[in-house]
Amino acid sequence: MSRPIIATVNQQALEQNLAIIRKKAPDANIWTVVKANAYGHGISRCYQALSSADGFALLNYEEAILLREQGWQKPVLLLEGFFKAEDLVLLDRYRLTTSVHSEWQIEALANARLSAPLNIYVKINSGMNRLGFRPEQLKDVWRRLAALPNVGEMTLMTHFARGEEPDGVTEPVALLDAAAEGMALPRCFANSAATLWHPHTHHQWVRPGIILYGASPSGHWQDIADTGLQPVMQLHSEIIGIQQLQQGEGVGYGYRYHAGSAQRIGVVACGYADGYPRHAPTGTPVAVDGILTRTVGRVSMDMIMVDLTPCPEAHIGSKVELWGEQVHIDDVAAASDTVGYELMCAVAPRVPFRIL
Repeated sequence: MSRPIIATVNQQALEQNLAIIRKKAPDANIWTVVKANAYGHGISRCYQALSSADGFALLNYEEAILLREQGWQKPVLLLEGFFKAEDLVLLDRYRLTTSVHSEWQIEALANARLSAPLNIYVKINSGMNRLGFRPEQLKDVWRRLAALPNVGEMTLMTHFARGEEPDGVTEPVALLDAAAEGMALPRCFANSAATLWHPHTHHQWVRPGIILYGASPSGHWQDIADTGLQPVMQLHSEIIGIQQLQQGEGVGYGYRYHAGSAQRIGVVACGYADGYPRHAPTGTPVAVDGILTRTVGRVSMDMIMVDLTPCPEAHIGSKVELWGEQVHIDDVAAASDTVGYELMCAVAPRVPFRIL
């Protein structure tokens, strides 16, 4: 390892998080959402820890095939469905479950030559206004799909736009209940937020994503502090340089920070080319040798600067936690006007990973 920066994936924490989710939704099957290469953690690094799940949900065929090659024989759900009619050949070969959200997909299924029917998730737009049929189309779409020889089991699916809010699922659930009146349909509604906070949406399947990895769907770690969920990813580096600033001296590009008095500054081997948010301002939390402190000045491509005032014993080689157990990724994200999801997914390929 040429630089001291390293990301770690805690498989025990991942297993524990899945077990906590299982207790939250004891009567539902669980799709573990591993899109975006398991939210940046790496599917191959997470596979064993999540192997007690009932299914994996993702977007890319490459990731679905990787799971099959790892030996996964249970369901794999393509959350965005297939993208071209010819993709159905792959879905057939690897026996993938697909969402269906558009008219052209119904036509493609009708015309495909498959070895066996595919299981289908019928996606309804309940207010997110991204993918999905409108609620008033449900009965017609369901009837047409059910008549196709290429369609096997069907499940009703939606995604909540405001699942982290106390009343955020009330309206979409009412819309779906009205649309499905008189139809006894299996349902998959609950994302991470609804899995935690809206148990009446659990139904037959839940789809936890961010909570698997120990961050909050609301962006505030305090909201999950009492759940037992643990961070799975940790990002660490070391102090590689120390500067002694005099009062009034600036640090970093553009001198966005000036020392108010004599001050020791530590230089950390981590920058935006490693995935640390470039817009993280002075004051973003960081820990040096287990002591909480803050960043100062602009984030550079390869380095950030931190205030060593709270940790006078810090030295070259002192350990730095950018996020993990002590520094919550949600706090780093909030300081940087983004979300923990983005930081997880943004860790750069040049950062080595290891498994705990």
